[in-house]
Amino acid sequence: MPRPRKRRLCRLFEGDRVFKPRSIPMFELETIRLELSELEAMRLCDLDGYDQEGAGERMAVSRGTVQRLLKSGRRKVLQALLQSRALLIEEGAHHEDLYSDAG
Repeated sequence: MPRPRKRRLCRLFEGDRVFKPRSIPMFELETIRLELSELEAMRLCDLDGYDQEGAGERMAVSRGTVQRLLKSGRRKVLQALLQSRALLIEEGAHHEDLYSDAG
């Protein structure tokens, strides 16, 4: 039996949850699901300039977990952009919205 997933601290996401090519109706598109933790890892490392260690501390996960989140998140975003797919941002059961800009 696998070990239960550790809770991940992520900022509350209040933006659009779906991004898609504008010329194709949603029902015709394949959907790629991007976890909130993948988005948070990309935001911390690629936008806010944290290294993987610092991002891991802010999310309460290991550096290795951040590395895996970055790899899978970047892959999903690129697939959506290059293959004209819809990108759906979703919360998982292992996310906590306790993360604030003040922390």
